[in-house]
Amino acid sequence: MGEWGFLSSLLDKVQSHSTVIGKVWLSVLFIFRIMILGAGAEKVWGDEQSNMICNTKQPGCKNVCYDQAFPISHIRFWVLQIIFVSTPTLIYLGHVLHVIHREDKIREYMKTHSRTEKLPKYSDDKGHVKIKGDLLGNYMTSIFFRILLEVAFIVGQYYLYGFVMVPRVVCTRVPCPFTVECYMSRPTEKTIFILFMLVVSCISVLLNVVEIFYLLCTRSCRRKSKTTAIDVHPRLNGDSLMKSEKLSLHDASHSTA
Repeated sequence: MGEWGFLSSLLDKVQSHSTVIGKVWLSVLFIFRIMILGAGAEKVWGDEQSNMICNTKQPGCKNVCYDQAFPISHIRFWVLQIIFVSTPTLIYLGHVLHVIHREDKIREYMKTHSRTEKLPKYSDDKGHVKIKGDLLGNYMTSIFFRILLEVAFIVGQYYLYGFVMVPRVVCTRVPCPFTVECYMSRPTEKTIFILFMLVVSCISVLLNVVEIFYLLCTRSCRRKSKTTAIDVHPRLNGDSLMKSEKLSLHDASHSTA
C-alpha cells in the first residue's frame, strides 16, 4: 500500500472540494479498489506465469501461451484503471488550488490597499470553495470523463479476457511443438475478484451519473431562487414607491387645505 500513498493523499484533498456524492465516490475508490487491490488481489494473483502449468516443457512455450491469454495482467490493468479514472479528479484539484491561491492574493491586496473592487468569488478565508461558474464546469467535465474512462475499461476488460477466469488455455503459438494446453491456478478465486472489481466499476459509473443529475438539479434550484429574488425586489420597490407617492399626495392635500 505504500506506493498508493501519494495518490491517496492527493485524492484526500479533493474530499473537501467535492459534493456529498463525490465524497462517497472517493470512499468507494479508496476502500473497495485501492485497499482491496493492495491487500487481497495482489496476493491472490502473485506470479501468474510461474503458477501456470502446461503439458509441455518446450522452452518459451509457457511464455507465449501466457502472453496469448493475458496481454496485460489483471492487477496491472486495474492499476491503470485507477490511475486513469483518478486523473480528471486530480486536474479538477489543480484548478481548485489555483483558484484558492489566486483569491488569497486578492484578499491580501484588499487588506493592503483597502479596496473592494474585485471580491473573491469561489473561496472563503478558510479555503472552502463553492462549486459554481468555471469550477462547476470543470467539475462536471471531470465527472463526464470519469464515466467515459470507467466504461472504456469495462469494455476493454471484456474484450481482453472476459469476466470469468477460464482454467484451461489452449495455445498453438510458436515455439510450442503442438496444440498445448495450459492450466491456471485458483481460477474460481480469481473469478470472484474479477466480478467484485466489475461490480465496483459499475457502482462508480452509477455514482458519477447520479452526481451529474445532482449538480444539474442544484444549479436549476439556484437559478430559480435568483429569478424569484429578482422578481420580488422590483415589486417591493414598486410598492414602496407607490406608498411614498400616496403619502406625499396626502400631505400636499392637507397643506393646501
